[in-house]
Amino acid sequence: MTVRYAAPGRVNLIGEHTDYNLGFALPIALPQRTVVTFTPDGGDTITVGSLRADGAVRFPLATAPGQVTDWAAYVAGVVWALRQAGHPVPGGAMSITSDVEMGSGLSSSAALQCAVLGAIASAAGVEMDRIEQARLAQRAENEYVGAPTGLLDQLASLFGQPSNALLIDFRDLTVAPVTFDPDGHGVVLLLIDSRAPHRHVGGEYAARRASCERAAAALGASSLRDVWDRGRAELDAIHNPIDARRARHVLNENGRVLDFVAAIGDSDFVEAGRILTASHVSMRDDFDITTEHIDLIADTAVRAGAFGARMTGGGFGGCVIALVPDTRADAVAQTLRRTLLSAGHPRPVVTRTRAAAGAGPG
Repeated sequence: MTVRYAAPGRVNLIGEHTDYNLGFALPIALPQRTVVTFTPDGGDTITVGSLRADGAVRFPLATAPGQVTDWAAYVAGVVWALRQAGHPVPGGAMSITSDVEMGSGLSSSAALQCAVLGAIASAAGVEMDRIEQARLAQRAENEYVGAPTGLLDQLASLFGQPSNALLIDFRDLTVAPVTFDPDGHGVVLLLIDSRAPHRHVGGEYAARRASCERAAAALGASSLRDVWDRGRAELDAIHNPIDARRARHVLNENGRVLDFVAAIGDSDFVEAGRILTASHVSMRDDFDITTEHIDLIADTAVRAGAFGARMTGGGFGGCVIALVPDTRADAVAQTLRRTLLSAGHPRPVVTRTRAAAGAGPG
């Protein structure tokens, strides 16, 4: 029996690098999806091909970390994580198609993992809740691929709902839908792809995570969320100035997530935009994960009439989002293209986007 399963990419509206600090974030699932078609054959290997890659990759069900590399490692990692958890995994043939842009910070990797996991689980008759699916996909990425990511991407891909953002509390691992329909209020969410690939698996992400862990330890806390809960202890106790800045971003970003939820609940998109811009400034000045290219995009969008703009994703490239009055959206897009080209950067891809459905049978 052939199974088809699809999972979307995501945009994080606000709450960057808060997930592994057990804080808050507010992503949406995107309309773009990765679709996995899987035909079990009763064998002990999986052969996987992608329209984006030359040639198929074949690996044993008993694969171990380090045996499969490049894009197929995400597929093999899911197989490995499922087997490690004691779930049956049938051999077979798998094909992948996707319109989630790779390397743009839209979590094409989580979309792939969640689609693969859903297809295999469906074929094997395995039932598990979405939190367990997210944890397995995260384990695949952390321990097989080697990227120390949090759970944000997987949860967004699995729990997405049309016209809703997802308020995630990473300490309690709760996901609550929050109405997010700016189109109904004459406001557009623009997704601006810089065409500068972000560096996700590299050492910068791991360095930020280690810095946050040191900051928490300096404050006598197991995580920066504990600091938030006890009233944001004075950061002066963190003697390393870089670690202190990293912690300040995380603590303030948690507050911005909740303030943003309140603003969109009041349909106050001017205030929501201001919060987005404040988040970008914090990522630039305190967390040091933006680039001059990305900063130019965010600044240009605001100067051209956006309510606010911020980089989205792990950093060092990728995409910017902007909340823009519908009447200004085309003008903002035109100004962005003209300004970026004049500065010698690639022509950005500017699209209108919205909150869409999460993973499910394709």
